[in-house]
Amino acid sequence: MVVEHESAVDAPNTVVWARVTSAEGINDELAPVLAMRMPRWAHTLSEDTVPIGRPLARVPLLLFGVLPVDYDHLSIAALEPGRRFHEKSTMLLMSRWEHERTLDRLATNRTRVRDRLTFELRVPLSRIPGAGTLARRLVAALFAHRHKRLATFFDSPYNSWPS
Repeated sequence: MVVEHESAVDAPNTVVWARVTSAEGINDELAPVLAMRMPRWAHTLSEDTVPIGRPLARVPLLLFGVLPVDYDHLSIAALEPGRRFHEKSTMLLMSRWEHERTLDRLATNRTRVRDRLTFELRVPLSRIPGAGTLARRLVAALFAHRHKRLATFFDSPYNSWPS
């Protein structure tokens, strides 16, 4: 399954990149629904701190910031600082989880944020009628929420283009 979402924020690429690749920024986007407990050494995605193509950590996903609901076996497949990251991971509920986020400069102080999520539910979840549709809707809603939170942080109007 694939979910794509994009929006624009009123901030330069470098500032948006610093926010979306920091543990603080990621958790702010997810709040108050989810939180990720990132390892201390991985508080930002940079070429200095992230081993490309190797497992990074087993990161708990916490419902409302407290209740563990899943674990992300986090791995960054590609990293282009200031422009793009591509996460390829697995989770307890997902046999495949790929998150690619790309930033494009629209103007001096305006950035397009694009997310592409590709995922597959694990068996036996994948065999439950309607589970795939529900998972797609939940992921789409979560990323719409993340984009709204990001726009709010940068005090931007929320202009989204879901697909």
